[in-house]
Amino acid sequence: MVLTLYGNSLSTCTKRVGQVLLEKQVPFQVVDVDLSKRENRTLEYLLKQPFGQDDDGYIIYESRAISRYIAEKYGDQGTPLIPTELKAKGLFEQAASIEQSNFDAYANPAVYEMIIKRYLGLPRDKAYFDKLIAQLEPRLDVYDEILSRQRYLAGDELTLADLFHLPYGVLLVEAGSNAMEVRPNVARRVMFQGRRPLLHSFL
Repeated sequence: MVLTLYGNSLSTCTKRVGQVLLEKQVPFQVVDVDLSKRENRTLEYLLKQPFGQDDDGYIIYESRAISRYIAEKYGDQGTPLIPTELKAKGLFEQAASIEQSNFDAYANPAVYEMIIKRYLGLPRDKAYFDKLIAQLEPRLDVYDEILSRQRYLAGDELTLADLFHLPYGVLLVEAGSNAMEVRPNVARRVMFQGRRPLLHSFL
């Protein structure tokens, strides 16, 4: 059984789901959606959005929701990515919330400003990028302190919360920020974890 992932090869959301599929050792195929041709605005695509489709026709969209579904459906293979013990799962959900509120909220628009706008041929605002990075940096200081005491954001086991950081973690470096690299625990334990090559290998 092979899952189908609709998305764009440049999309961080597509890469996020692809990374989880690789970790869970789930066979999948990518149907590339050409954003330059506005294929993401066609009725056929709008009925799906970027999604994983199961063998029974089940459709789900939003990359974090897809990732949770994959991690739980294929819980007995690949890397366990969602704890089953209640307290450990609570810490995972806490870490997942940290990623959305304290990392994605700043990394996402920063990457858009310097990389996506360049791709789209739009003017970029370096001052706005710098402001976003300045807001992100004290949050990364907290990450670094947490990760000085444990291997990963939710404890000593890798979870989805860690993988959720990878697409923007890689692109922030390409956008011109070393905010993660200068924080040794962040650079070593959350953002790259030896998984950077996988992020680009499936497309």
